[in-house]
Amino acid sequence: MKGINHIVFDWGDTLMRDFPEKKGPMYVWDRIEVFPDAALVLESLSNKYVLTVASNAGESDTADMRKALVIGNIDHYFKNHFTSKDLGVCKPDPEFFLRICMEADFCIDKSVLIGNDYKKDIVGAKTAGMKTILVNHAGAQGPFELADYVVSELKDLLQILL
Repeated sequence: MKGINHIVFDWGDTLMRDFPEKKGPMYVWDRIEVFPDAALVLESLSNKYVLTVASNAGESDTADMRKALVIGNIDHYFKNHFTSKDLGVCKPDPEFFLRICMEADFCIDKSVLIGNDYKKDIVGAKTAGMKTILVNHAGAQGPFELADYVVSELKDLLQILL
């Protein structure tokens, strides 16, 4: 993708599996699972882009999210970390994405949002002015007209972004 220098990743069910039956912040769960190829993809992309992770993270604030990312051994790839609890606004509100850009000091039109939820991630980010990539792990049926790209696995991001 030309002109992009910043990538914002959604957290739950994009990079790390969210188990709805588990209660409390992810870092206290008895099972934490990073999606296959997440570390490889983050390692490759971090050499070219500034990486941010952002989430609605219902039961986690930014510190809680970081603890889970550390357990999953992927926290070190991210320069910035944001949750809706700390931002005071939730996806899909475009303000969520605009605040991230402002606080992390990057241009929204030079960024791409990568997420798994079409309505919360893609629609909100696109409305705010970002490029978007839907990671469709679950194989949901479209149309996904606001997504610039749709991939089924994280490793597919490398063909688009490198």
